[in-house]
Amino acid sequence: MAETPTRPAAESHALAQRRHIPLSVYVHLPWCVRKCPYCDFNSHRLPDTLPEQAYVDALLADWQLARQDDPRPIDTVFFGGGTPSLFTAESIERILAALDRGPGLADACEITLEANPGATEHSRFADLRAAGVNRLSLGIQSLDNACLAALGRIHDADEALAAIDSAGAAGFERLNCDLMFGLPGQTLARAMHDLETVLACDPGHLSYYQLTLEPNTPFYKRPPPLPGDDVVADIFDAATERLAAAGYDQYEVSAWTRPGHGCRHNDNYWRFGDYLGIGAGAHGKCTAEDGRIVRTARQRWPTGYMQAAGRPVSITETRVLTEADARFECLLGALRRRQGLSRDDYEYRTGLSWAELLDNLGGARSNGLIDADDARLAASDRGWYYLDSILAELVPDSAD
Repeated sequence: MAETPTRPAAESHALAQRRHIPLSVYVHLPWCVRKCPYCDFNSHRLPDTLPEQAYVDALLADWQLARQDDPRPIDTVFFGGGTPSLFTAESIERILAALDRGPGLADACEITLEANPGATEHSRFADLRAAGVNRLSLGIQSLDNACLAALGRIHDADEALAAIDSAGAAGFERLNCDLMFGLPGQTLARAMHDLETVLACDPGHLSYYQLTLEPNTPFYKRPPPLPGDDVVADIFDAATERLAAAGYDQYEVSAWTRPGHGCRHNDNYWRFGDYLGIGAGAHGKCTAEDGRIVRTARQRWPTGYMQAAGRPVSITETRVLTEADARFECLLGALRRRQGLSRDDYEYRTGLSWAELLDNLGGARSNGLIDADDARLAASDRGWYYLDSILAELVPDSAD
């Protein structure tokens, strides 16, 4: 008679599964020169003196807590904020050196840093490239000075264009430009002028997304005059057509790329990969050795974070996902991708059954919103416009 599998055998299976899941690291640097009125990120106005050394010390202590001897090499690193380019290249290099000591950066590790187009930071681009950053993400947002002023940005159009030039001169072959539409006072013509001007700079990647009024922001409390829904739809349709004609592939709802320039870090989020988060308010999601999927969050306020970093008290949330949570959260990102979700990704990254997933999507499939077979599922051309409706069917029961 066959023996009942022992727990170590089950754990070995979970560990084998985990090896198929890429590991990323998110590093949060929380300060900005000024907080934008539309921003709901965990960012804070720059103090009179940036506590750079103390904060980096805290990050390194936090890293020792976060890594937990995970043997997988780090596939991507993302420095987000805030405005990470306020930090010196020496600090960025110090953080990367700590990540490389354990578990180590993969040979082709993608290392992205968000930067503000403010002129005072351009001089750091070459040093950041030398420190190991190989992908730069510029928060352009608009090239219309009236729109930039309405958004509370501290740069103007000339500084944004100069930043793009500086990134190229510094040796960045992988560049993303963030561009927003649906801005205060924006017309179709003004939005397309923004897009054409950015395309003339030929970045490899473009994040193109609509301004939304998020709760707990000044814009939400005192909304600016925004273009109507019809104008916003016209902008998006015209931009979609123009970007496709320019050779960009819309591989995610708000992400456009030339071949070979997609953001691997964000794609790992959308594909329900694992990532360790360090820094004030940073979130993480990781598959444990026993197969459980665990989400964590750090203390949000920088001062409190620096005092607690490296100790368990710095972790303010630890949540083990239920099967329903894992199914929903996996689809939440995957359905944003044009390629959708492969069976292998789903089963390795959730430990759940593909057949059961397809059963749960019965309504969306019968309504023509999802295309699915034994190997892959994705939103249909029609379903691409109804992602919220698809996901609403799958929201986990709070009692689950």
